[in-house]
Amino acid sequence: MSIRSLTGRGAITRRRFVIGTGLWGAALAVPQRSAGAYAPVYTPASGRPDPLPGTRFDLTVGSVPVNITGARMHAVGVNGSTPAPILRWRQGDTVELNVTNRLDEPSSIHWHGIRVPADMDGVPGLSFGGIAPGDTFTYRFPLHQSGTYWYHSHSGFQEQTGLYGALIIDPRDGYAQHFDRDYVMVLSDWTDVDPEDIVSNLKFQSDYYNFRQRTVGTFFRDAHRQGLGATIRDRLQWGAMNMAPTDILDVSGIIYTYLINGQSPGANWTGLFRPGERIRLRFINASAMTLFDVRVPGLTMTVVQADGNDVEPIPVDEFRIGPAETYDVIVEPTADGPYTVFAQAEDRTGYARGTLATRPGLAGPVPPMDPRPLRTMTDMGMGNMDMKGGMAGMEMGSPPGKPGDAPASGGMDMDHMDMKQANRPGAAAMDMPGTAAAPRHKTELKPGVAVQSVAMMPINRLAEPGDGLENNGRRVLTYADLRATIPGADPRPPSREITLHLTGSMERFIWGFDGKKFSEAEPIRLTLGERVRFVLINDTMMEHPIHLHGLWSELENGQGDCRPYKHTITVKPGERLSYLVTADEPGLWAYHCHLLYHMEVGMFRTVVVS
Repeated sequence: MSIRSLTGRGAITRRRFVIGTGLWGAALAVPQRSAGAYAPVYTPASGRPDPLPGTRFDLTVGSVPVNITGARMHAVGVNGSTPAPILRWRQGDTVELNVTNRLDEPSSIHWHGIRVPADMDGVPGLSFGGIAPGDTFTYRFPLHQSGTYWYHSHSGFQEQTGLYGALIIDPRDGYAQHFDRDYVMVLSDWTDVDPEDIVSNLKFQSDYYNFRQRTVGTFFRDAHRQGLGATIRDRLQWGAMNMAPTDILDVSGIIYTYLINGQSPGANWTGLFRPGERIRLRFINASAMTLFDVRVPGLTMTVVQADGNDVEPIPVDEFRIGPAETYDVIVEPTADGPYTVFAQAEDRTGYARGTLATRPGLAGPVPPMDPRPLRTMTDMGMGNMDMKGGMAGMEMGSPPGKPGDAPASGGMDMDHMDMKQANRPGAAAMDMPGTAAAPRHKTELKPGVAVQSVAMMPINRLAEPGDGLENNGRRVLTYADLRATIPGADPRPPSREITLHLTGSMERFIWGFDGKKFSEAEPIRLTLGERVRFVLINDTMMEHPIHLHGLWSELENGQGDCRPYKHTITVKPGERLSYLVTADEPGLWAYHCHLLYHMEVGMFRTVVVS
């Protein structure tokens, strides 16, 4: 049976609003040890990982009954559980995992962020053939790293339908930061709708799931706040581009229920603690299409790890986490609480919620969601412009952390700029140099249905918290804050530079790199051992979490030799950023946006290291 028949998903009207009821019917199955050799794996209801790392596991992919919204459905899970079992490993060990596929279609497991040989990476069609129905594939690889990671299917939409789980690799020499309790916090988005129907609806109407458009009422409110002339100019400019500033996420809470550890807001996942303890919360964004803004009101979160790599501790009140990213934080509640773990979707159409409590049955207060963000001209690649014509921070050489230091030009008036011309394909021919002289690969974008706009003045936005998080009175993590605890392993400067544009058409729901989808693009070829700078320019008005398999990305965020290593980098709209890559592992590697539907319609490339 296919995913469509497996999940029992059908069409849904635009007016159906899915609300999580707190019903969760997944059975937690514990497999038997194989002749004493394999560790049992399961997902404890508490979200706490098994305290004993294992090296050999039996994992079975199959159908899992669930009831999240009040409707009985079937998900895709592992060993009878979704999220899939928490796996705990130890740095320096070699792990072996027998994965059996009980679906009637091919499946796979990708070990996200884990440095493995190419044939163990789990992406069908590259160095791996997939796992056929009824077959078992054995993954075997050494663990060179430690940290918080996750695993998920790379076959069709199985990730959206439940095939994802947490991975913890304990460091060989112990943790740098002491903690008394340890919780995995897997964030995800669930829908009763068949993912194929979602893509079809988005192709037919890109704002199909966006009910929060601007109206006559919002026009008068904006005119009262910022003046009639400015409001009219703003509407005309967006109209000329045939875009809407309310386009934040493609798929919203109108059909999504947002989960923590597989539990809806009504189910109230609860983690227990004693006052005075240091609690490590391992946040993993396993969603298909949702960026979350995470906070625990009343507690400071100290960020100690990003994407599995230790960073200098950063005290914050809130952080944004893109799909596929992970952040480890430590909280230290001194009072009984309870405390709410609150993760609101970027478009403010819903939230995931849990509680830290001293005993079961308690529920922390749920804060109201923040006002919805609106896209701006900065998101359209027009630099830090205000609507009256001033500009700030448009100097491409401005260092991270100082986006507003450049003097205003005082001469550019948005009233006299043809927005159609400013955003036409090919308009971004300006050279944005890297920080070191190196041969550059650049692409001149050509007009076409796949390129709706081109950023005229993309800027460094690493020190910005993100749309909807500015000036909210809370300390918000930015990429510019991340500083690795040890310098990078490869001090060499890059020998060449590769510039890629993140492109798309909201109207047609087409996404790709350099205006091309996967089937039209040539592979990116790297020579084994070379050092390369990737420059990404986001020409779209949406964030894109970009994931490079098999190789680490060293984000150039102004921290010198202590650049943070990341496996997934979320690129803001209208942003230009860069990172360094050492091509130290041969093979065919996937390179793609981790918004699942964007990847499936073409935002995917192959990187060949040879």
